[in-house]
Amino acid sequence: MTLFSIARKNIWKNFTNYCLYIGSMIFSIVIYFTFVSLKYEQTIQETTDSSTKISSVFNGASVVLMIFVAVFIWYSNSFFTKKRKKEVGLYSLLGVRKKQIGRMLFYENFIMGIIALLIGIILGSILSKFFVTMLMKVMGYDAIGNFVISPQAIINTIIVFTLITAITSIHGYRLIYRFKLIELFKAEQEGEQEPKASVIVAIISVLLIGIGYWLALQNLLESDVWRKIGFTLTPLVILVTVILGTYLLFNTLTVYLLKLLRNNKRHFWNGINLISTSQLLYRIKGNARTLTIIAVLSATTLTAVGAVYSFYYNNRHNAEMANPNSMMYIAKDKKGSNQIYERISQDKDHEIIYHEAVPTMLLNVDITNLHSKNSADEVEYTIIDNKTYNQLAKWQKRDDSLSLKGNEAAALDTGYFEGLSPKYIGSTISLKVNDLSEDITFTKWKKFNVLNLRTAGITVVVSDELFSKLASETNLVNMEVYKLTNEEDTKILSKQIQSMLQEDAGFSSFYSDYSQGMESSGLLIFMGGFLGLVFLAATGSIIYFKQLTETSLDKERYVILHKIGVNKNEVKKSIAKQILFIFALPLLAGIAHSIVALTALSNLLQTNLVIPVFICIGVYACMYIAYYFLTVRTYYKIVMK
Repeated sequence: MTLFSIARKNIWKNFTNYCLYIGSMIFSIVIYFTFVSLKYEQTIQETTDSSTKISSVFNGASVVLMIFVAVFIWYSNSFFTKKRKKEVGLYSLLGVRKKQIGRMLFYENFIMGIIALLIGIILGSILSKFFVTMLMKVMGYDAIGNFVISPQAIINTIIVFTLITAITSIHGYRLIYRFKLIELFKAEQEGEQEPKASVIVAIISVLLIGIGYWLALQNLLESDVWRKIGFTLTPLVILVTVILGTYLLFNTLTVYLLKLLRNNKRHFWNGINLISTSQLLYRIKGNARTLTIIAVLSATTLTAVGAVYSFYYNNRHNAEMANPNSMMYIAKDKKGSNQIYERISQDKDHEIIYHEAVPTMLLNVDITNLHSKNSADEVEYTIIDNKTYNQLAKWQKRDDSLSLKGNEAAALDTGYFEGLSPKYIGSTISLKVNDLSEDITFTKWKKFNVLNLRTAGITVVVSDELFSKLASETNLVNMEVYKLTNEEDTKILSKQIQSMLQEDAGFSSFYSDYSQGMESSGLLIFMGGFLGLVFLAATGSIIYFKQLTETSLDKERYVILHKIGVNKNEVKKSIAKQILFIFALPLLAGIAHSIVALTALSNLLQTNLVIPVFICIGVYACMYIAYYFLTVRTYYKIVMK
């Protein structure tokens, strides 16, 4: 019997152990193949306006995925090799040389890699049309992908994953030479020493994480700490303190807490908590590095996917904030405005909800008194009267109205940013029209506008009497505003209207910002979602492999407990509690880290990310829990076999 045939039989006999590993590899290959295929997809190139950007994004994502999968396969291969120490020792005792054992393990890993590669490419090819259609859908397009298999993508995937499999197989081959024969047979009987817990190190772990959180939640614009450390160095400090604190948390603080739990006699001697608590206590230090990796990867995945999904979730709201009107432009002549009105009114797919010619004044204003940090001392404001504001606010269903008198004014600043934008309330500026100059005082400001941002910019509302007084000294600029039904589907109409206008008409539309947001955020949510799933599959698999590696050490203990009268339900409860501790720690730490990171992002963008963030956390937690139940079930079956 050849080494190759032995390797093939070993895989078949241990297929249940290798199943999740091969499944994770297949899933990774499918996603990698999909990412590489999408940059060659004709449907994307013909439909979207930014196919070059999409190609570069998927190139970058495929590199990240390739590195992560290589690390995951390397890590998993080490687990499997170490798990089979006794088997390798038996081969050595029978006279098989380490070189031959290494070749056998090399063949095993390579066979599994080739199987995963073939299945992954076949599945990726079959699902290619579905993935293209899904991408088009989340980007806001109705195009349906063609069933096309990309030869370039197949060649690329084969080269990359054959190389990864070869490298990890060589790594497994080299591991054999590190084992001594006595170590291979006595590994399971080696005594485990009780880990020591340092209260000082436990406190340091909490302080490190606390410092990282505190720095992350600082106001970047006002924080002296960020300014002293440096805006480029502070994120690195946050990363180091949180990761180091997490490692020390798992390595020391958990040991300290488990010892306190053991000292609680009422809990420790209840049922078989003695077994589960003791096993956790003796192994928690050995699992600290793995748990830290899982926690950091979970936090990274949740933060990235949560941030991307937040942009996608809030896309419509952001487009409406910038464009409260479906279309808006500066009217140059009445004839052209009439032609545009006729074109819009004849469109059968869109009805006019309201249409108004808004009289405005465009004035250059000295805003030195507003102490703005993100604009010049002189800017152009669009001036409208109180009556027009109230009418547009009513049509736009805003529960808001103004009652300005004399020289009172209100600022409508959609892009207002705390700490950078002008300080409006109580400030005074001068509006100059020819020889007339009027000082106005801001008594109100709104973080929205009733006019489109790209056409009108920052709008200032003044009282009706002041507007009339200023208007008598200058020519008014009429801005045409339209509100239409199905405004998210006005691609053709928007292009036609824009072609009828001059370049300086300042045309803006809801559809333009909405479609651009859908395209960019949809692309990111597609990429982030699939990368997140790969990371989840890999991290869940790592804990799964780690727990199953320890099963052989626990089996005899549970067998003895069963023989002295402990029933199966109690054994299962003990296993469930033990594995829950290992699964829950990195999940809770990862969720905590991601919530802080996303809160910092929310503060930076000055937007509410609560709903999308909790949706992402809920989905991630549900899938992670599925891994937990799978691990408990497999662990129990092996122990009770």
